[in-house]
Amino acid sequence: MSAPEPEAPVDFIRQIVADDLASGKHSQVVTRFPPQPNGFLHIGHAYAISLSYGIAAENGGRCHLRFDDTNPSKEKTEYVEAQQRDARWLGMDWGEHLYFASGYFEQLYEYAVQLIEAGKAYVCDLSADQVREYRGTLTEPGRNSPYRERSVEENLDLLARMRAGEFDEGSRVLRAKIDMASPNLVLRDPPLYRIQKTTHHRTGDAWCIYPLYDFTHCISDSLEGITHSLCTLEFVDNRALYDWILDQLGIYHPQQIEFGPVLVEYAMMSKRRMIALVEEGHVTGWDDPRFWTVSGMRRRGYTPESIRQFCRRVGVTKREKTVELKALEHAVRDDLNRTSPRAMGVLDPVRLVIENYPEGESEEFDAVNNPEDASAGTRKLSFSRVLWIERDDFREEPHRKFFRLSPGREVRLRYAYLVTCTGVVKDDAGEVVELRCSYDPETRGGDAPDGRKVKGTLHWVSAEHAVDAEVRLFEPLFRTADPEQGGDFRDNLNPDSLEVRSACKLEPSLADLEPGARVQLERQGYFCFDPDSAPGRPVLNRTVALRDSWAKIEKRG
Repeated sequence: MSAPEPEAPVDFIRQIVADDLASGKHSQVVTRFPPQPNGFLHIGHAYAISLSYGIAAENGGRCHLRFDDTNPSKEKTEYVEAQQRDARWLGMDWGEHLYFASGYFEQLYEYAVQLIEAGKAYVCDLSADQVREYRGTLTEPGRNSPYRERSVEENLDLLARMRAGEFDEGSRVLRAKIDMASPNLVLRDPPLYRIQKTTHHRTGDAWCIYPLYDFTHCISDSLEGITHSLCTLEFVDNRALYDWILDQLGIYHPQQIEFGPVLVEYAMMSKRRMIALVEEGHVTGWDDPRFWTVSGMRRRGYTPESIRQFCRRVGVTKREKTVELKALEHAVRDDLNRTSPRAMGVLDPVRLVIENYPEGESEEFDAVNNPEDASAGTRKLSFSRVLWIERDDFREEPHRKFFRLSPGREVRLRYAYLVTCTGVVKDDAGEVVELRCSYDPETRGGDAPDGRKVKGTLHWVSAEHAVDAEVRLFEPLFRTADPEQGGDFRDNLNPDSLEVRSACKLEPSLADLEPGARVQLERQGYFCFDPDSAPGRPVLNRTVALRDSWAKIEKRG
């Protein structure tokens, strides 16, 4: 990764790698990240990248990026490009080691021929439903296909004709010949090739048969010299097939190691369901800031450093782990607190007029850009007679623990003066539209020379200098921590996951920041400038609040 990473704790995978290096089994660590280009990367992929790439980087090795593009009906060049962009943004550097399973199609076909010649594979005419029927169950052995004992010559001829496009989709598959009574259902003559007459995004119409994942993946690992093939627990039963194929072919044998997948509360990580959310318009696209795609998190304002830090903190186990959303937010907040400049913005503005401040005059105050980083320096804040403050910072009839502005109460305007509320202006509906105040000119900078104390400090923006902005506030896309709780995930969609405030006021330093720039709006949270921003009209996404503040929407029903 581009910047030095904190040392990762030793886990069972890192221990295996260390032992292999110490014993001389391997002199260099080679891992891989093998996404299927059928969607955008999400937080689960980010964890896998952090693990595979991180282990390689820690040991001076390399990590390949390989696209498992063997299902052309679901794959797009758009996904390939997006996944490369997202993996690179996360910090993965594969150098010259970018690969595609489609680049191995000819070699994979030759290995299929080799298995047939060895009597270890056959062409089967059973339909998909019949294959399932013959497969058996966990308690009953399967039955041999009536086509299992075809001769080598017939199988070779049929495979060649499958490749030539003579047969319809679904009419034939190439299957491994292993053991239909195996207690591991994966080994009950699994399919290796199927007919799919679909144009491939890289190879066009050169092929009409495509290898399945289990056949492709282990051979691709072997061809690339992968030492440690890391995958999630769902592939633990498939490891037997991984080993069987490589052993039958007699080629270099990497080690497959499974780890527990990481799930995050409120995050949908099923590709099929994510595609449905996009295509049905429940989100604005793959980069919707409410979506747990890498591109969505980037648009929201998450940093790659914070995501990697989250992955390190989660650790590596042999069991599936569900992590609270606040753990991810905490990692994001930690990073942004150190790196984000401060500014002031008012999201729900109400006018405040300082009646004894000279009309037509203004002045400037020095404001700290980042108290966590002295080198960030200061900026100038313009102050004038008319200000904007948050509507929630005023109560006409305050409760006992409300310490902000109310009639007759004195508060501090951050960096500026102490002011006292002297009056309230309402419209015909009784809504407060303006607050009248007086200021103490002896309190410049916010402190009283006589030592009197105030409990409330408000942020503000000068009305004369304010920048109009749109701010988007987010809550979870789903109402429950498990989006699929209770059945159809659509039933758990949160109708209040997005709130758009179009009349926000920002200090002028934020007028023309580039999309992707991050800032802390004091007392509001961390924000990122959205690509929808226009010159002089910024659009901000709230990345995360200043503290854990996701609404407990499960309790709201």
